[in-house]
Amino acid sequence: MEPIIRIENLGKRYRIRHNPSGQNRRTYVALRDVLAERAMKVFRQKSPPDGEISTLEDFWALRDVSFEVQAGEVLGIIGRNGAGKSTLLKILSRITEPTEGRVTLSGRVASLLEVGTGFHPELTGRENIYLNGSILGMGRTEIRSKFDEIVSFANVERFLDTPVKRFSSGMQTRLGFAVAAHLHPEILIVDEVLAVGDHEFQKRCLGKMHEVSKSGRTVLFVSHNMNTLGSLTTRCLQLRNGTIVRDGSTAEVVAGYLTEGGLGGPLYESPERGDLPKILRIEVCTSHPGGIHSLFAPLTVVIDLWIPHPVRSACLSFAIQDLTRLTCTTNPWLFDTEQAYARQSGVYTLTCHMPKCRLFIGHYSIDANLVEPPGGVKFDQIKAACNFQVECMGKQRTEYSYEIGEASYIEDCSWTVNQTTPSLAVGAS
Repeated sequence: MEPIIRIENLGKRYRIRHNPSGQNRRTYVALRDVLAERAMKVFRQKSPPDGEISTLEDFWALRDVSFEVQAGEVLGIIGRNGAGKSTLLKILSRITEPTEGRVTLSGRVASLLEVGTGFHPELTGRENIYLNGSILGMGRTEIRSKFDEIVSFANVERFLDTPVKRFSSGMQTRLGFAVAAHLHPEILIVDEVLAVGDHEFQKRCLGKMHEVSKSGRTVLFVSHNMNTLGSLTTRCLQLRNGTIVRDGSTAEVVAGYLTEGGLGGPLYESPERGDLPKILRIEVCTSHPGGIHSLFAPLTVVIDLWIPHPVRSACLSFAIQDLTRLTCTTNPWLFDTEQAYARQSGVYTLTCHMPKCRLFIGHYSIDANLVEPPGGVKFDQIKAACNFQVECMGKQRTEYSYEIGEASYIEDCSWTVNQTTPSLAVGAS
């Protein structure tokens, strides 16, 4: 099957000017600057001194980018700021010409890259709807048949005959997306601009993009919201420094991308043991690699304990917290009296299994405590370890809330204990 989008060895180069004197760095020029500049010209040499000559540097925003997209496919594009995402979309939207390579598009393209894209600020909302439809090659009758649906979706009925320049950014975004999605382009390109809209509008946009993709049209979607990508796309590209570094299923690409983010992974390991009972290792076993966990999937937490010598009593507990350090769920405490793990020296592996993890979508970490109850010695305490993320991969994103709520329950789970090494003498390391 012939792809609807084919990109071959695409590259985009910009020229960056460097001026050592710094004259081109001023963001504004005041009257005193003009007077000072003219006064300096009297004493300035005819040729600039050594090192003051402007130089040009080639900056490749994109280099050797190649991929194909099939009709009806919803492709996510992720990457850090400056990775080349917006440049790629501008080339596909025919706003910017590539420096090298080839782009083949088989169908009409509608894009929403920034607030007000494709709108004439002096024209009214009504006039801009017809203008955009004409740009897409649609006749007046065809545009009129979709007109009421566009206006209803954008919720701008009261301001339809007002110049677009007087619209708020949210109104412009709503109207821009409504026009792009309802005028039946074969290819719909959407940038992070949807973040401008409110929660209700974002839900409607995601629903509409699902509808667009199911009708056989193609969607390219750039977002920093991994939850949205997980619900909308099945395939994803990651750009880094203008090149594609990952191309595959959304779950795998997102997991790899988040692992690079510096939050750490779902694993904690202690650098030493010591003379007191200690938490050696914590691992959150997520449903996907890289600390990505599907919503409602079973979740397992494995904790290794170092017991250098038998103690009177021990209690292990852990809590799962969100990025704001709000405790979302606390698991039942495991006392040594319930399952022995402190009666003999050695390393013990404690496994907590949650058959249906009910954490909401978001980022989480684990706090763990090992103490001697009641009110005794605090053997060890671990804070903000094992970062992981709950996503809704492959599910309709609009079914779930965006907010992370405080949990008011104790998660169902079961524990098992196994001694992984034989009994060791006191003070062994």
